[in-house]
Amino acid sequence: MKLANWMAIIVIIQLFISLFPHKSLASISVNAESAILMDQDSGRILYEKNAYSKMRIASITKIMTAIIAIESGKMDEMVTVSEKAVYTEGSSIYLKPKQKIKLRDLVYGLMLRSGNDAAVAIAEYVGGSIEGFVFLMNQKAVEIGMMNTEFSNPHGLDDHENHYSTAYDMAILTRYAMQNEEFRKISATKKYKTEDGQYVWKNKNKLLTSLYKYSTGGKTGYTKRAKRTLVSTATKDHLNLIAVTLNDPDDWNDHMNMFETAFQRFEKVRIKKEGYLDHVKDPLYENKIYIKRDLIYPLTDEEEENVKVHLSLLKPKKEWEKTEKIPEIVGKLVIILHDEKVEEVPIYFDHKRLEKERKSWSETFKDLVSKMTGVSKNG
Repeated sequence: MKLANWMAIIVIIQLFISLFPHKSLASISVNAESAILMDQDSGRILYEKNAYSKMRIASITKIMTAIIAIESGKMDEMVTVSEKAVYTEGSSIYLKPKQKIKLRDLVYGLMLRSGNDAAVAIAEYVGGSIEGFVFLMNQKAVEIGMMNTEFSNPHGLDDHENHYSTAYDMAILTRYAMQNEEFRKISATKKYKTEDGQYVWKNKNKLLTSLYKYSTGGKTGYTKRAKRTLVSTATKDHLNLIAVTLNDPDDWNDHMNMFETAFQRFEKVRIKKEGYLDHVKDPLYENKIYIKRDLIYPLTDEEEENVKVHLSLLKPKKEWEKTEKIPEIVGKLVIILHDEKVEEVPIYFDHKRLEKERKSWSETFKDLVSKMTGVSKNG
């Protein structure tokens, strides 16, 4: 809901000091041509290097293919594999023409073994055709804010010029996908056996399987033109991170370096607890406004000295004398780091509390009149 006519009630609580978000880990050095490190929960960019440059992305494309398949609601349906899927070049899970296989198994083969044949089989089944599925991919990209991305296939092969993304956009996609429970489960799977026992796949993501104990998943990629691409996720002490590198000859080490540096320097800080807001003196709002979730943000020790929290509220109107005329959302609470807005939540008004308060005042007034006149309020 759009808020306007903010009244001049601004409460500034000095709690923490901050730097510009993307400069927080400026000392990190990575070999990638393009890279980004993002906090999964808040979306804060902890580090970036050419993160908005359009580049080839290879098989990390399959993150989009996987989430569309999962969201299709067809994961338990059987797919008949086409010859076109079987003879797709590159990495394969070795499907056979006219083979019947559950869509869920195809998604596991896609994510763990990077099967290009699986990608085509998924696209043809979920999208009706590769072209139909690519339309869904680009539609989803626009929907979630991937503004510098264009997909032309479901696997990431170098068969089209107009197939590209950015490190930032791929972090946005991964953040979106990681909100899905089934995607998180698949991405974090080290080894998978299909329901019919025909296939057993080990995940190609070495961070997950052997190199890094805090790894929670991701997707590898490589083509001759894109070179090595990698998306990975990691969690430690409630800090959930996403790393993306494009054209990186030393991606395993670069990802671990980014994760470790962030885990050492950042922690999740609860800046404001969910619930009713204190220190609001306006009689209409006092004890009747609240936020529905905690305001939590990743901060370094240095940043924990001065954060600004701005409270802004709508100016009360005369028609608000009728409780039902008061909007549900009456303001916003904003976190400011070094003069930049980094997070905000709406402020809600508790209509029931106001009704109860007004009823209480009415009863008190009636009692007062009764005592002054000697007349019972019951007649």
